[in-house]
Amino acid sequence: MKHMNVFKFFTNRKKETMNSQIAEITQSLTKAEEMRNQTKLVMQPYANWEEYLTPAPLSIAIMGELVFISSKTDFSINKNPPKGGYKFIRYPDSFRACLMQVCNSGWSAFNEAHKNMDQIRLHTMAVPDYMKTAVKILFQGNDDVVEAHLPDQLENIRVIADDCLVLADTTEKRFTDVINIIQELLEACVNAEHFYGEELEAIKKKLEETKLREQSAKAANERTEKAVKILEKELQEAQESYSKAMDSLPSGWEMIGMDFVAGVTESITNLLNGMTSVGSSSRTENKATKNDSAGDPVDEISIYSKSAEILKCAESIQKYVHENEINWKDLYDQKNKATKTDFFKGQFQRIISSIEKIPDCCPKQEAQRLCEDGVNICKELAKYAPDGKCKEAIMEELIQKIRKLIESARIFDCTSKDVTKSPSLTPKPPMMHQEESKSEDMKKSASQRATENARFRIEQSRAQLDRSREMYEKSVENMEKNQKELTDILITMRNCELKEIDFNTTIQMLVKGMDAMGRVKEQWEKMVRFFQMVSNIVKTSLSRTLKDFVSTSEKTQSLSYNSKLFSKDLLYSQAFQATNIANLVHMISATYTEVSDKYLMDRVSSLGKLMVMDKTKPEFEQEHLQLRNSCDEAQKGILRLVLKNKDEFKKKSNSRLEKIDKELLAILPAAAPEEMKSIQAAVKGGFKVELEDDYC
Repeated sequence: MKHMNVFKFFTNRKKETMNSQIAEITQSLTKAEEMRNQTKLVMQPYANWEEYLTPAPLSIAIMGELVFISSKTDFSINKNPPKGGYKFIRYPDSFRACLMQVCNSGWSAFNEAHKNMDQIRLHTMAVPDYMKTAVKILFQGNDDVVEAHLPDQLENIRVIADDCLVLADTTEKRFTDVINIIQELLEACVNAEHFYGEELEAIKKKLEETKLREQSAKAANERTEKAVKILEKELQEAQESYSKAMDSLPSGWEMIGMDFVAGVTESITNLLNGMTSVGSSSRTENKATKNDSAGDPVDEISIYSKSAEILKCAESIQKYVHENEINWKDLYDQKNKATKTDFFKGQFQRIISSIEKIPDCCPKQEAQRLCEDGVNICKELAKYAPDGKCKEAIMEELIQKIRKLIESARIFDCTSKDVTKSPSLTPKPPMMHQEESKSEDMKKSASQRATENARFRIEQSRAQLDRSREMYEKSVENMEKNQKELTDILITMRNCELKEIDFNTTIQMLVKGMDAMGRVKEQWEKMVRFFQMVSNIVKTSLSRTLKDFVSTSEKTQSLSYNSKLFSKDLLYSQAFQATNIANLVHMISATYTEVSDKYLMDRVSSLGKLMVMDKTKPEFEQEHLQLRNSCDEAQKGILRLVLKNKDEFKKKSNSRLEKIDKELLAILPAAAPEEMKSIQAAVKGGFKVELEDDYC
């Protein structure tokens, strides 16, 4: 018996050491720098420099051809002008002058883009230093220091975001001007009856598409505004939920309290990531057109952000299941005469209540179903827990329900990570990590949690990075396809003698030019929304979270991780997300400026020179040919860089997975085959085919 106890003691010690090691490695894999790199990988298909620059050389080449064409015979398009006159075209009596106006406007837009992107690069360079200072202030034990000095650092980040917002907005408006001029020029040609039959229908269809794009951009701006309001509301609710939960937490339930807090803080991270992704992904626009019954993307992200809380509650219930037995002794607290899972029943009910007012949609139905299943399981456990027993058949059925809940909650969490673009391995907030490190019991419990979740998180990371790689490859394929279409029309045009270039070919060029400019404009719209989000996250920190921190009293709670520390972690999460976005934008702006310097600005200067040259002199033809050749070279050069970037992205995502496998997977104990099967099925179910086609 004595030998058995010694063996058991050493086995437990070995297990505790391994759990501690797993927790430490998980923490090291989620350090700030690691998370910034993870954000770049997850967001690469939706936010990258290529989208800004690949249409540029061809756009400039098209404008060069339009300058060349404008040396032809001129005519008026002012046959049936609109009632209020033209808003954008300045010279409707001269088609040639209108073409020159398009070129002037395009030249100005690309010049402005380069200048402003360089300014954005310089501004965003300063953000990490402000974040470092903010973290130092938060780690000060003195709350007065936080109250006095943190607002300055957050304000510095907000000022940078607002300055960059103006720069991005100005550039986006420049590209809008070019599109408006081309659009009005095409409309004038339609009204002047220069088109007939199929050609007329094709131009009308193209003009309709442009208007739909405008509506889509307007809807995206409205979503960003709505996201900000929801963000503030959710942060307030998180603070209130924390206070209520801690007030009702019986003494001795500290581990349960920490599980709850871990779920809430991860939900806030999901929400911050999700609201940032609202303006960067075309998924939401595609979904809206494909499925009219789909919910509002911002509402859906608000629901999906709850996935971490739902999963944590389900995992906390599963803790009381050991193999095929329910540990009734641990489940029932004799001292407080309460079933411990009653706490999680309350959390499930709170989540149901928090999403009640959101309009009906598939994610809402799934979240409600999961929470209702959780409530019913908790009720059944509470029914038998005081006696510490139930019939074997009932216990088997209960265990099956718990396992089914875990699998469904994991599927929902995987879908949530995919929709919100949140990393699978999430960092533990600094104050929570600090508090857990102080208490041996808390440290032990946190290590055990890390071990139980590690395998699922590894599989989830693998699926998420595979998804990002797949999406990025698709975006590069689409880029190449768009480039080929534009190149084909250019080649057709260049093969024509000047006298053979008819009106319809010119219009075709204008339409393609409008498409290319439209793609560049969409990227600048994303940039605007990024900075709106940074600015608003910081404003929310200052107006809501910081005020909560200041007004929270240091009342005694059963948990050492008190409301002040929780507020500090919320402040850190918001500041980190704002910095994360700024870091992503800095990477885009730095590469844009470098590539633009190398491949674009000389062509923009050449276009400017071509526009003011005498079209009758031989130098004009020479400059035109030079611009044509240099645009072709620039296009090839940028595409080479895009393909190189694609290979680098693949290497980086493989390297991240290898690091996780080498450092974390290698030290995990062997998993039961049925457990692995369940995890893989959940991950596959969550990261399934195109989400926009399969929400319900």
